[in-house]
Amino acid sequence: MAAAALRTRATRAPVLVDYTILRIHRQLSSNSPPPVTSNTLSVELLRLLFAAPAWTPDLAGAVSSTLSSAPAPAHDVVVYVLRSLKNPSLAAPFFLLASASSSQPLPPDAYNAVLPFLSHDLAALEKVLEEMSHLGYGLPNPACAALVATLVRSRRLEDAFRVIGAMRHLKFRPPFSAYTVLIGALAEARQPERALELLRQMQDVGYEVSVPLFTTLVRALAPHGLRPDDVSYTSMVWVLCKAGRLGEAEELFGQMEAERDVPCAYAYNTMIMGYGSAERFDDAYKLLERLRERGCIPSVVSFNSILTCLGKKRKVDEALTLFDVMKKDAKPNISTYNIIIDMLCMAGRVNEAYKIRDEMELAGLFPNLLSVNIMVDRLCKANQLEEAHRIFESASERGCNPNSVTYCSLIDGLGKKGKIDDAYRLFEKMLDAGHDANPIIYTSLIRNFFMHGRKEDGHKIYKEMIRRGGRPDLTLLNTYMDCVFKAGEVEKGRAIFEDMKSFGFLPDVRSYSILIHGLTKAGQARETSNIFQAMSQQGFALDARAYNAVVDGLCKSGKVDKAYEVLEEMKVKHVHPTVATYGSIVDGLAKIDRLDEAYMLFEEAKSKGIELNVILYSSLIDGFGKVGRIDEAYLILEEMMKKGLTPNVYTWNSLMDALVKTEEIDEALICFQSMKEMKCSPNTYTYSILINGLCRVQKYNKAFVFWQEMQKQGLIPNVVTYTTMISGLAKVGNITDAYSLFERFKTNGGIPDSASFNALIEGMSNANRPMEAYQVPSIQCMAALLLFGKTTI
Repeated sequence: MAAAALRTRATRAPVLVDYTILRIHRQLSSNSPPPVTSNTLSVELLRLLFAAPAWTPDLAGAVSSTLSSAPAPAHDVVVYVLRSLKNPSLAAPFFLLASASSSQPLPPDAYNAVLPFLSHDLAALEKVLEEMSHLGYGLPNPACAALVATLVRSRRLEDAFRVIGAMRHLKFRPPFSAYTVLIGALAEARQPERALELLRQMQDVGYEVSVPLFTTLVRALAPHGLRPDDVSYTSMVWVLCKAGRLGEAEELFGQMEAERDVPCAYAYNTMIMGYGSAERFDDAYKLLERLRERGCIPSVVSFNSILTCLGKKRKVDEALTLFDVMKKDAKPNISTYNIIIDMLCMAGRVNEAYKIRDEMELAGLFPNLLSVNIMVDRLCKANQLEEAHRIFESASERGCNPNSVTYCSLIDGLGKKGKIDDAYRLFEKMLDAGHDANPIIYTSLIRNFFMHGRKEDGHKIYKEMIRRGGRPDLTLLNTYMDCVFKAGEVEKGRAIFEDMKSFGFLPDVRSYSILIHGLTKAGQARETSNIFQAMSQQGFALDARAYNAVVDGLCKSGKVDKAYEVLEEMKVKHVHPTVATYGSIVDGLAKIDRLDEAYMLFEEAKSKGIELNVILYSSLIDGFGKVGRIDEAYLILEEMMKKGLTPNVYTWNSLMDALVKTEEIDEALICFQSMKEMKCSPNTYTYSILINGLCRVQKYNKAFVFWQEMQKQGLIPNVVTYTTMISGLAKVGNITDAYSLFERFKTNGGIPDSASFNALIEGMSNANRPMEAYQVPSIQCMAALLLFGKTTI
């Protein structure tokens, strides 16, 4: 935008310019000043801006000239100048000029600094928000809330509404307080429709709307002789029911009921749905009776409301009873039949679903495409693919040609069952039939190809979608990124995260959770802190799953204290920590020997009634074992088994490793036997622990027995086990087996260490095989050269 187009009239003239410049100069020269060039630049820019009453072409030219004289991008200077400005009318043009003059994007701090000034220039505000969206910067909640509050105080409600609309248009999440302040002001200004629109919008972006906010709205309307209409009341009742605040919903519904001679059926149905969602079906039935008492026959919609809730709660038999009862008052419609068919298919009661479908036809209501789609989708979810396919094939005969939704359900069902090639053939058939593939179908194909180990085909599906001109949605991109990370393609996963912005999406909570989890699994957990900060800046309301990803990443990067802080934040924000939350922190503390704290957290989790799992118990066992507190490790194991939990291979390995390190090898062997009796299969690490332990106490022959057992199990020894076994066999004079093992190790690409060579030479010498012992050093030299070559490549 041209600088001249940004001219605005000055709101007030600067005062005491010389004194202010002198004060700023002293501040810039204090303990943490910018570089000398930045110092000079800041002083010059502030001198120009404080001396000018308004933005003019001459001022724009002088500022531009000053900025261009900087040897490097002066981002720190721009931020400082914005924070020091007194005349708000100069902030927007200065910022936009600085942004246009810079070869690199300005940092988030610069955008955060200019936002509070932009209530004077909404066109500039929209441009700044657009730039922030394009750069992927988060919205600073305090600055945005202050901006809306300023507009409200100035009674510029239309502008405040416009600002929130601009934030939503650019997929930002406006601050909670911005909504509440504006809703209150709109209610007082007798604009209930807009206030209610914002209430619904708050629900859409994931905010929990409070009862006091509703009360404020209703009370603000009353003095002006305004009474909420049926739609307004019902909307309020529904939001309260959805938030689980039935007491307040009942109060509001009662107020509405008392004010009206003729009951509003829509409001009754909404309250019935609320009762049903809370499983208060007796209250729902009473409300039906109350509707009758007020002279109204309950409609099919009322019954359908209860049937829908019964279906969601899997109360199929109760729903069928109500279905029979309702026929006395209301004739079931096609939605009623579809609700019943839906719940029967979900329950796997397919024959009964067919009977309802036949009854539907007898009633003159032939199953529509929705009926077919419900049956196909629910049967696929119930793993009854053959039945689903039969309905799919017979749909055309009944005049219901399958659409993309029908195809999608069957494609997904086949894919999840592992019949991924059949799913792809059906996908091609769908395209040949003239149906467009939507992101849901592509998401299913990508996920199922990756899930069954065919990642290259998964990548091809994504590329095919782009080639066909399809655009992914955020769910598809999140799923694709998750699959890619799980397949070990870390950089590709990062690239997908960045590509979200190019498709016009801002990453959501799930996107960030997947990114953190993927990086953590790849050993790059150190980035978790920065990602969490970015999430906080954008005002995301994190759920337990997202918090758990953050906590796990912080613990794996050694930032356990920061993870503790996140745990406390969860409690403050009423997000209940799960066993995964506690498990990550307990494991993190155990790994850095802060075992008493780990145990206290373990006890806290138990006191909160959290069902602890094997992973958490094993972390404690491993921690106590590593510091030699074997008795306590045993007590934890005993408690775990009393809870009915079965130790896994990690649990046993942790305990055996601890016993071996204290040379309690007999006890370790007892654990090994218990492990096998409990049908827990040993892994390579299990055998390595025992072989190393037996060699430590010079029971080499016994170690070799375990070595042979390990081979029979098809387990591949690691380098430490090889070298330990070679040394052990050589020391007891079993040179033939030691040398055979030595050769096999080299053949498999292993490089023996000096301990193996020395043990082999010593064993050959003791066995009176001096010539062979003489040849070993030459082998050692070759190995050393090979090792040297590898380390220098």
